[in-house]
Amino acid sequence: MNSEKAEKKPKIKKVLRVTVDVALFFIILFALFALVLSIASKKDSDGTATVFGYQLRFVRSDSMDKCELTDVSGYRIKSIPVKSCIFVQVAPEDEEQKKEWYASLKVGDVLTFRYVYTRQETITHRIVSIEEKDSGGYIITLEGDNKNADSEQLRQTIDTSLTDSPNYIIGKVTGQSYILGIIVYAFKTTVGVICLIIIPCFIIIGFEIARLVRVLSADKKEKAKEKEQRQTEEIEELKRRLALLQNQKNAAENPSDNCDGN
Repeated sequence: MNSEKAEKKPKIKKVLRVTVDVALFFIILFALFALVLSIASKKDSDGTATVFGYQLRFVRSDSMDKCELTDVSGYRIKSIPVKSCIFVQVAPEDEEQKKEWYASLKVGDVLTFRYVYTRQETITHRIVSIEEKDSGGYIITLEGDNKNADSEQLRQTIDTSLTDSPNYIIGKVTGQSYILGIIVYAFKTTVGVICLIIIPCFIIIGFEIARLVRVLSADKKEKAKEKEQRQTEEIEELKRRLALLQNQKNAAENPSDNCDGN
């Protein structure tokens, strides 16, 4: 039984050490990501950073939430819950590239765009119809998935040929993550920062201090053991020499013992 417990202890310590190292890695990775984001970002008119042609935005309303009245099963981007993080591919600035980009859009794609009601707002909705204009450009109609939402702002129409319009498309949603959104929202609160950063950091620091103490203690024990071994060897050497001296003394005091009896 004792041997089984002795075998389990190193395994538990190893698991804890790996867990701490992984947690530390992710905290450092998140910090580096935030640093790169702040350095490489270029903010648009509503203060959102664009990095390598993409934006990370967070859904604040339920207009794209799941609704039984809207079938999204055939679309790549499904319904988007509140607080989700969305990845937006920003529309090109070059006019020729922008024309090709608009031509690639299809019904069911989800776009993020700026739209004016009483004030200009940023909205993320799904394309429900695209009409190509004879004079160039498209009339794109967008609508939220959640028909049950308590909002009168569920449908919008954007004319892409109006370059100076306050109603314009920012980009297309290419992915979403509810978990990442929840984590980022948590980081925006004091409790979230305490739970997700400060407490894990203190735990990691505590484990590292404990590990350092164990290493120093083991090193101290090893040095003490080496010192004890050296002292034991020195004592044994002294005993050997004393025994040799005693034998020499006895031989000198009793020279007859070395004679053959003549």
